[in-house]
Amino acid sequence: MRRSAAALALIALALAGCEQGDGGGGDSGSSSGDTSTTKVEVVEGIGSKGGFDAAGIYRRLSPGVVTVISIFDGVAALGEDGGEGGQGSGFVLDSRGYIATNAHVVTTGRQPRAKRAKEVYVQFSDDNRVRARVVGDDPNADVALLKLDPGGLKLTPLPLAHPGSLRVGEPVAAIGSPFGERQSLTVGVISALDRNIESLTAFQIGNAIQTDAAINPGNSGGPLLDRRGRVIGINAQIKSQSGGGQGVGFAIPVSAVRRSLQELRRAGRVEYGFLGVTSQPLYPQLARRLGLEASTGALIVEVQGGSPADEAGLEVGSRRISFQGQKRIPADGDVIVAVDGKRLSRREDLADLISSKRAGQEVELELLRDGDRRTVKVKLGPRPRTPPEPTPGSP
Repeated sequence: MRRSAAALALIALALAGCEQGDGGGGDSGSSSGDTSTTKVEVVEGIGSKGGFDAAGIYRRLSPGVVTVISIFDGVAALGEDGGEGGQGSGFVLDSRGYIATNAHVVTTGRQPRAKRAKEVYVQFSDDNRVRARVVGDDPNADVALLKLDPGGLKLTPLPLAHPGSLRVGEPVAAIGSPFGERQSLTVGVISALDRNIESLTAFQIGNAIQTDAAINPGNSGGPLLDRRGRVIGINAQIKSQSGGGQGVGFAIPVSAVRRSLQELRRAGRVEYGFLGVTSQPLYPQLARRLGLEASTGALIVEVQGGSPADEAGLEVGSRRISFQGQKRIPADGDVIVAVDGKRLSRREDLADLISSKRAGQEVELELLRDGDRRTVKVKLGPRPRTPPEPTPGSP
């Protein structure tokens, strides 16, 4: 199983979805039967009367959840020696044969050395297995878009939820192929929101959903569904001491999924804006200690040399203080409090707002500097594929 996160103490944050082993791909073709007609089942009305019907969600939507088989090295029949393979989950997006999954299901390694699978196969609940191509993958959001020939297949598209107000405690269902056990259902609740989890790059994924619905190797790329059967996230990672599901799983939020899939379908890649600062969240007690009028924001602790932030003149303070166990906090530098008029908050911090922008976009930052409010316009650059080098002398 490929893993994307380093261990924190004894707790390993593991990519939940690529159960990896020796295997290959065999002949793809299409095992879709004698007809090339695509049958599409549109599912509506789940949960419209309230309540949580896990059995109904599974019965009506599980046909739209698929197993994704990736071949990275060599070509061999599945289960035979001769090729390195990985297995995860995915789900149908529409009648044209587009499939969503995790980037780490169809790639191996981290940027900039990641390699895409040589062959990808999609297996449906009715045992049809067809070859798919990777339209594109987004390592920053850990999302990939696949495309297959829908002829002769019965497709059940899963609807994507619109980004909105999720609440801790709401029931959820996860469907996928843990340990290769296809079409497995687990249920739970939203355990927490606004988590930051590892991507396949040097940057984190914000606003991730934490759930206690069991997620195990092979679940990655499968949907996390609300009570109405809408996809609110793509299951991606687990936090575990043993490598198995222990009730702490994470899903990529649908807001990031929607953006990623849209750009992958349009251009085959996703560009993210890059500001070039390292910051720490401002909270009320620290704000009072620094004499700031704002209680939330991003205190700049480093500006990357040559970055858009550096060129725009953003500053790190020269005076340092220690506060509540934290050392070398800049006491007189810039504090970003809004991006394009949108206030920074715990839920939408600086990284979240910048990552929602594209490279080349101009943003207006509202700053606190020396007790004054001012605005600075910055043209964002592209995210680097490798981690930025620390600025000499930075904290």
